[in-house]
Amino acid sequence: MPDSIPVRTRFAPSPTGSLHIGGLRTALFNWLFARHHHGQFILRIEDTDQKRYDPNALQTLIEALRWAGVDWDEGPDIGGPFAPYVQSERLDLYQQWANWLVEHGKAYRSYETAEELEQMRKGQEQRKEQPGYNRAHRSLTPEQRAAYEAEGRAYVVRFAMPLEGQTTVRDLVQGEVTFDNAVQQDMVLLKSDGFPTYHLAHVIDDHLMEISHVMRAAEWLPSLPLHVQLWQAFGWKMPEYAHLPVMLNPNGKGKMSKRNPPKDARGNVIPVLVHDYMNAGYLPEAMDNFLTNIGWNFGDEREVFSMAEAIERFDTDRINAANSAFPPEKLDWLNGVYIRDMDDVELARRLRQPLEAAGFEVNVDTLLRVVPIVKTRIKTLNDVVSMAGFFFRETFLPAAPEQIIQKKMDAASTVQTLQAAVAVLAGIDEADFVTQTLYDAVQPLTETLGISNGQLFGALRVAVTGQTVSTPTFESMEIIGKDETLRRLKQATALVSAKL
Repeated sequence: MPDSIPVRTRFAPSPTGSLHIGGLRTALFNWLFARHHHGQFILRIEDTDQKRYDPNALQTLIEALRWAGVDWDEGPDIGGPFAPYVQSERLDLYQQWANWLVEHGKAYRSYETAEELEQMRKGQEQRKEQPGYNRAHRSLTPEQRAAYEAEGRAYVVRFAMPLEGQTTVRDLVQGEVTFDNAVQQDMVLLKSDGFPTYHLAHVIDDHLMEISHVMRAAEWLPSLPLHVQLWQAFGWKMPEYAHLPVMLNPNGKGKMSKRNPPKDARGNVIPVLVHDYMNAGYLPEAMDNFLTNIGWNFGDEREVFSMAEAIERFDTDRINAANSAFPPEKLDWLNGVYIRDMDDVELARRLRQPLEAAGFEVNVDTLLRVVPIVKTRIKTLNDVVSMAGFFFRETFLPAAPEQIIQKKMDAASTVQTLQAAVAVLAGIDEADFVTQTLYDAVQPLTETLGISNGQLFGALRVAVTGQTVSTPTFESMEIIGKDETLRRLKQATALVSAKL
């Protein structure tokens, strides 16, 4: 594409709820494309569906986009040369241009009541005809229109779709696509309440806001002939369209839907809303990388890359037209990669939030010591709570005796093991109470007691951390310190002794 063409893309979500994960991918692709071509990315809010409008959705949309690092050059919160960027604040424009289409014979007013339209639909069903508007009011005489107006009937404005020929357009992702005009509908452009439909509003806004490329989900492909004809009816230069592959359920069947969310092999619900992933402890860097991989190819067989690297390469020729499944296990893997590669201080900053949200009072010095031993063991930030939350409890919660006793051990052998460990550890100076010294001192007990490393270390881990899954045994002891480690081991010994 010539550099002389100023690239302007937009993301235009409807504020009907939290941002769908597929919506974030659409936003990312538009943003990456604009940044690659040194263009501008616009956020526009399409709130013309007043029945589904959620007054809280705009803020959650903005939060989700900002969390993902998607910034915009113009938008409802920062303004711009083509403001306003909220469609409900642009109604006069849509009504003006809808009337222009009517006056120029490109659209017409349709006066049917809801009851009349329902009767038409039922008649089509009985006659087994193709459903859709029958164009009954497309050829009303002036006298008929005047009569309906005199009745005070409300009307909608419908587009007068050409009845013959074909509509052909070159899509940047799907290639050349052709549609027969005869099977298209005369779609509503302006509703009786004065609000436009998406079909009219997005064409007018994209023209007035000088959008050069419209990148949207492939579900809109069937509407493309209407939109092309609208551009031609107005006589405006049409932007380039790129219909992105649909994000399918992990099994490859059906679109990711919040009404019927997919499940993994274990029957667990897979989230479809961005805020669910934000709250679940996923990193925005990992999510961006993950979503960019669905339907776009970085090249060089690389799966891990930054958004700065993606911007350098992003273009439509690397977008795959085929629909792509959503692989949740790949997201977990990527999130773990980014956690492991993160600077310890930065990771500590991010881990603090889920710990505090779980009710822990976080000591920063302790957290910085914990980070190196958890970062290779967690897949999400939230995992730190179950893995290492015990470091930040005000009061230690000991495990049940049954959890301390390891496989092929009984209460008596467990008590013997704990007592032997206490004796060895008590002889180590506080200054030398570090991981390697602890291991070297305790490990020989396996031979003395005739037990395995797994039995010895497992009993100590549960006794010291209070849980069966935790950070490594001796690293945990070092952070907890000598006095507290011995106190917990003695407490565990007493608990198990009660089982004798």
